[in-house]
Amino acid sequence: MSRTQKLFTYSALSIWAFVAIFPIWTLIVNSFKPQKEIFSNPFGLPQNFTLEGYKAVWLKGNFGTYFLNTIYVTVISLALIIFFGSLAAYALAKWNSKSSTALYVFFIAGLMIPIRLGTIDLVRLMQFLNLQDTIWSLIPVYVAMGMPISIFILTAFVKNLPREMFDAAKVDGASEWRIYLQIVVPLLRPAIATVAIFNMMKIWNDFWFPLVFIRAEESRTVALGVSLLFGQYRTDWTRALSTLSLAAIPILILYILLSREFIKGLTAGAVKG
Repeated sequence: MSRTQKLFTYSALSIWAFVAIFPIWTLIVNSFKPQKEIFSNPFGLPQNFTLEGYKAVWLKGNFGTYFLNTIYVTVISLALIIFFGSLAAYALAKWNSKSSTALYVFFIAGLMIPIRLGTIDLVRLMQFLNLQDTIWSLIPVYVAMGMPISIFILTAFVKNLPREMFDAAKVDGASEWRIYLQIVVPLLRPAIATVAIFNMMKIWNDFWFPLVFIRAEESRTVALGVSLLFGQYRTDWTRALSTLSLAAIPILILYILLSREFIKGLTAGAVKG
């Protein structure tokens, strides 16, 4: 790579990093400012540092309950998505037939069909199952929403694994279940990290289905709770930005912990070795 190309690449990456980090910076610094200073000094460091927004979130609101509800829903949904998605990917990658191809296309079609189109039927289903106004109504929907992208990513990874490795394991007497647990799952870590990050962002930030399914105060999620802070005529921006800052922490932590595997997952298909 020439010097000019390096300069252009680093400049483009620096601009992109600034575009990505600037909203997070604005969100965090403004959460430590009084209401008036947010409008008079929206981008600078706080001149009148305050923690009133964070105190109001924890002491006066039910953010702790919303936060725990969202964690429960996200963790359970991700676990089910990764488990069933990896099982389906392993089966579809090994099963070479017209039926497997049709089944794969059926799953992938979910990437092109918005699940919100079935909202009315989903509401009726949750009412029939007596799950309305509970966090358990969200988990089946999120699992269904996350399966297409999970099967798409994981199947591609399993297909790239050497067939000889599976044949050698079978010669040694390994069952399909043992091959899946001890060979496939460890090798799928980059893909699983990619699936986890993609799906966590959608689940954690989802506003539509909690709004439709949940009215009870004790079952609300973070996204739904944050929306209640924005009034028609007045908004407590310090409290709202403090809530949004706290809500962003789990996603940032997950990305930091899985960033190396996530990058491997994104680049694995680009290099053939």
